[in-house]
Amino acid sequence: MRLHVRLALCCLVPALFAVPQVARAQSGEGLAKAVSEMERLDAMRSGLAATFAQSGAPADLAAFGRVCKPVGMGMQQAAAANGWTARQVAVKFRNPASEADAEAVAQLERFATDSLLLRALILNTSQNGQPGVRYLRRITVESSCLLCHGERAMRPAFVTANYPQDRAFDYRAGDLRGAYSVFIPTPR
Repeated sequence: MRLHVRLALCCLVPALFAVPQVARAQSGEGLAKAVSEMERLDAMRSGLAATFAQSGAPADLAAFGRVCKPVGMGMQQAAAANGWTARQVAVKFRNPASEADAEAVAQLERFATDSLLLRALILNTSQNGQPGVRYLRRITVESSCLLCHGERAMRPAFVTANYPQDRAFDYRAGDLRGAYSVFIPTPR
């Protein structure tokens, strides 16, 4: 098992300590599954972006459909199959549906400023009155991401046409882009 997955799983015990025993086991299993799934999706994102960048293909709507869209769709499929709520969140978002909520904004700030916090956070929280665990996994900008998320003036035409309120630009490789956010409800 990769080190960052093991580190995230080590956080399960304190994160779930206050949850009743049966719910704790179910939440722990759900969290372990969410960690694994977000790692898989991020690896897919990285691989697709690198393949795209190496191909020399234009950064257009078709490229978006081959690189970014499969990650979002995979996230939604995993959420539906497991009873989670999942989405990508960011402060500098392109799609308004990705705008970070107040809790996520605070945690994204921690990712950006805490050099010891490298990959993920686990929070006991609630969503719409339902208690649960929220897993936030950082998304880091790679050089291949800069074709669409680099300088504002260099954004592809499909981005400027389809996202008039776009804020997801002027990144550099290594910057925090946002996070995968997964809410795993605690069984009642």
